[in-house]
Amino acid sequence: MGKLSFLNPEFFWLFLLIPVIGGWMYWKRHQQTANLKISSTQGFKNSNSLLVKFQPMLNVMRLLALSSLIIAMARPRTVDISNQTKTTRGIDIVLAMDVSGSMLAKDLRPNRMEAIKEVAADFVEERPNDRIGLVVYASEAYTKTPVTSDKAVVLDAIGGIKYDQVLQDGTGIGMGLATAVNRLKESKAKSKVIILLTDGVNNAGFIEPETAADIAKQYGIKVYTIGVGTNGMAESPYALSPNGQILFQMMKVEIDEQLMKSIARKTGGKYFRATSNSKLAEIYESINALETTEIKELRFYDYDEKYRPFVWFALGLILVELGLRNTVYRSFI
Repeated sequence: MGKLSFLNPEFFWLFLLIPVIGGWMYWKRHQQTANLKISSTQGFKNSNSLLVKFQPMLNVMRLLALSSLIIAMARPRTVDISNQTKTTRGIDIVLAMDVSGSMLAKDLRPNRMEAIKEVAADFVEERPNDRIGLVVYASEAYTKTPVTSDKAVVLDAIGGIKYDQVLQDGTGIGMGLATAVNRLKESKAKSKVIILLTDGVNNAGFIEPETAADIAKQYGIKVYTIGVGTNGMAESPYALSPNGQILFQMMKVEIDEQLMKSIARKTGGKYFRATSNSKLAEIYESINALETTEIKELRFYDYDEKYRPFVWFALGLILVELGLRNTVYRSFI
């Protein structure tokens, strides 16, 4: 059922006149009744008693009719609102994440990899109208999730990211970027974006990062780059114990910021440095604000006018009142 509203609620001020009219009718009641002077009313005690008692209801009927007309003039109606959202061809986004061993460093809590997983998941949930894919890379790269509008699939893939010893350890930034470009090159979206995240320098892979950036530019793909890691030293993995346990020691954080800035600049993106969990979250919020999807919302209003019953009710009361005054009560007036 739609919500009840009034198109002209200002007419309700007329209800202030109802007590005035009622008072005026009460004051003039004796002038509306015929008078006859007789020496005694003994013979009229039981004559037409019911009609006499009912006569004041004529004024009540008139007041009710006026009240009903006031409500009708206020135009009561119900409205059902239906929204129809039309999203223009949105944004296709690929998250390219470094999953090399250094991503287990503990300068972000609990470590870099878990921190980016949490923030990336939040980012995906805030992009309901865009298609998103996921690429992971170390010395090599592969597509974990192709570009899709199924956010549940993407979120499940992000949750499943872990240090992959199958991939030879190292950081192939060019490999990760090229694989992400390959996922977007055939896209028909109005905007194509790669969010490239790493915590090191390019030291693996057979595709140079600058070459991959040139290809991205050729296909109109914008690349936002993020360097993850504190300034200085961080507790980082350096070897495996005989029983397979990862060993940590304090190591210098090295990120090729010049390369990351160059990739972003060449493709029209922007470079960010995430030195903490909160800073990482702020970066994804900034990218989320920079890349907006145009949404058109059409809103339809279905009005159901409710004034007609009040008009018919008022008209019925007026007709009944006039009929009674000119028939049954004609002799009383």
